[in-house]
Amino acid sequence: MSQYPSLDMWNVQNFTGGTDIFGEKLRSLLTEATAEAVNTSKMFATRKVNLDVSRTLYGLVQCTPDLSKFDCNSCLEAAFSYLRTSQVGSRVLSPSCIVRYELYPFYNETEPLAPPPLLSPPPPPIPSKGKKTTWIAIGTTGSAIIVLLLSSFLLWRRHKRDKVCLVEEKSTSDHEVQLLHLGEGSVGGDYSCDILQGQEYQEFPHFPLGIILEATQNFSDENKLGEGGFGPVYKGILVDGKEVAVKRLSRTSGQGLKELKNEVTLISKLQHKNLVRLLGCCLEGNESMLIYEYMPNKSLDFLLFDSTKRSKLDWKRRISIINGIARGLLYLHEDSRLKVIHRDLKTSNVLLDNEMNPRISDFGMARIFGGNQNEANTKRVVGTYGYMAPEYAMEGIFSVKSDVFSFGVLLLEILSGKKNSRFYLIEHGQSLLNYAWKLWCEGCALELMDPVLVHSCVPTELLRYIHVGLLCVQEDPVDRPTMSSLVVMLASDAIVLPKPTEPAFSVGRVVNLAQSSSDGKVAASKNKVTLSSVSPR
Repeated sequence: MSQYPSLDMWNVQNFTGGTDIFGEKLRSLLTEATAEAVNTSKMFATRKVNLDVSRTLYGLVQCTPDLSKFDCNSCLEAAFSYLRTSQVGSRVLSPSCIVRYELYPFYNETEPLAPPPLLSPPPPPIPSKGKKTTWIAIGTTGSAIIVLLLSSFLLWRRHKRDKVCLVEEKSTSDHEVQLLHLGEGSVGGDYSCDILQGQEYQEFPHFPLGIILEATQNFSDENKLGEGGFGPVYKGILVDGKEVAVKRLSRTSGQGLKELKNEVTLISKLQHKNLVRLLGCCLEGNESMLIYEYMPNKSLDFLLFDSTKRSKLDWKRRISIINGIARGLLYLHEDSRLKVIHRDLKTSNVLLDNEMNPRISDFGMARIFGGNQNEANTKRVVGTYGYMAPEYAMEGIFSVKSDVFSFGVLLLEILSGKKNSRFYLIEHGQSLLNYAWKLWCEGCALELMDPVLVHSCVPTELLRYIHVGLLCVQEDPVDRPTMSSLVVMLASDAIVLPKPTEPAFSVGRVVNLAQSSSDGKVAASKNKVTLSSVSPR
């Protein structure tokens, strides 16, 4: 399945009247068409719906017939995100699928021919009394054999299912997966990871362990790309030459199957050009791995915080990265089928593809919100200090506004080229947020700029982006803008921005573990976990 290169086209006329109803009917129409297409051999479907007394909406979806149901659905979902839904017509063309809608019939509507009437069969001959007894005996014996065979088959299937179902959990308020069904793989090499969430069935590709070992050269150090809370990540090359990234669950990781299930469940339902694409998983023996599309430019922190590599990120590229991250978050918060709070947005979780487009990754900590839910509370605070909103770090309260706070920190890091969690070491105890606020109040905000941007930066744009970043990190979550507002703020210089208030206090300044205790011994954490403290502003 290939989504690139893609082409989007649209009618220049804006849709007028009832845009909310139009959007709902369009989504419903395309969803129904997709459901039909993936269940037909032609991978093709059309739909129409009346918008009002005078207008009808027509839609068409199609995939190349060589795709699996899952890939067809994924391709169409990705194409939907590119549609210009504010116009009276739009289409997206990619190598593997197309989607289009118009307010006029652009395809031929043909009614199927009525089937010919069935001829009544002649009545069966009346058997003689002797023959009737024989047929009854044959029917009874045949029925018994069929019942016996069916019973044996069902018992065999049940035994196999019980063997395969390795993990079973009850659903919690966190909207976790109810059952993770791990495919064993049949003789023909038909592997799959099947996920059940509630009543919804989702099939996901499974990569045999042998293929992953060969692709990564048995997890060689040369193929290692990095390591996170989940475990190490390796580059792999499949037999067809496709490059992949393999995230391998470490046995000593604080994360585990719970986070893995969470990530597979979420990301399999999310398709957007600014989200990383999960290709499949590998769950064999003691190994638990996720396989992603490979991002040749690695993660944003790999370039941004390197004194030599950061020069690749000129002003235009940084603006593109900021806007791409904002659009990805907007999709998670408002435009996807699920309302998702990422909870761990940071530079290392933003990957860069071959064209330096940003892809948000790592959904192991993400949470799904219900339709009317605005915030939640948890006793298990997860994420990264320095990017965490204060209400989340201190009270466990999280919402879309906690993601907005993390986005603000990330934005200021991209503009300055400095990491918030290390900034206090060189700036006399100040966090990056405090320092940016101080410069803003003194009218010296341009001093925050990364020196490598001197020749490419547009000063007025830089000031505007700093302004937006400060709006994101305000102490009161109510004062922080939504992602839909932020996307508009970043894209237009005609909007008057509100005045920011002082940023929230810095969370997570690292305590020096080498301080001597009263008896002269060195104090250190027994379990090697970094100790953190909270310093007021």
